[in-house]
Amino acid sequence: MFGHQKTEFDLPAPADAIPDRAEPVQFSSRHYVSGNPIIEPVPDHLQRAVFGLGCFWGAERLFWQLPGVFSTAVGYAGGITANPSYEDVCSGRTGHTEVVLVFYDPAAVSFQTLLGAFWESHDPTQGMGQGNDRGSQYRSAIYTVDAAQLRQAEQGRMQFQAALRDSNYADITTEIMPLGEFYYAEDYHQQYLAKNPDGYCNLAGTGAFYAPARADA
Repeated sequence: MFGHQKTEFDLPAPADAIPDRAEPVQFSSRHYVSGNPIIEPVPDHLQRAVFGLGCFWGAERLFWQLPGVFSTAVGYAGGITANPSYEDVCSGRTGHTEVVLVFYDPAAVSFQTLLGAFWESHDPTQGMGQGNDRGSQYRSAIYTVDAAQLRQAEQGRMQFQAALRDSNYADITTEIMPLGEFYYAEDYHQQYLAKNPDGYCNLAGTGAFYAPARADA
């Protein structure tokens, strides 16, 4: 198979997770690039989407550059510990993965377009890692906010799986499930590559093309 070998890490059981933290981390409520808010309330016409595709620095830039995206933020989702720190998440003992929260205008950019950017910009077959970044915090994930997103994400996985098989890739390991709690990451992580233009970015797609069978439902 092409691509990196799939890596497995065990997610912690609740009894083994780092205890909840009483207070969230500190961060600016405004996007460093656009100046738009990255926390609610946001304009009523906007919708949310949450994606994990490895290190969240490059992933966030991918989405904030898309026309129709109002603002983005990085954070942690899919885990157990409340209000985790970056160090907590990197320990593998919170169950979270690094994610990007996207506020977008559905009249200007569809969820299918966001899915296309997601699928084509990383290798979703790698299990608990992405490229040289290994660990449960780098696993591929889509956390959906409603039934329509969940349906489209699951359909998209099947469609992209077919494209990957044509290129001899393994099975997709992307975690797709309803969003639980999203926790914002520390301020220095927010819009990191705008603040540090020469910073680390590990985004690398497979070369497979995402072609949804139908438009947004």
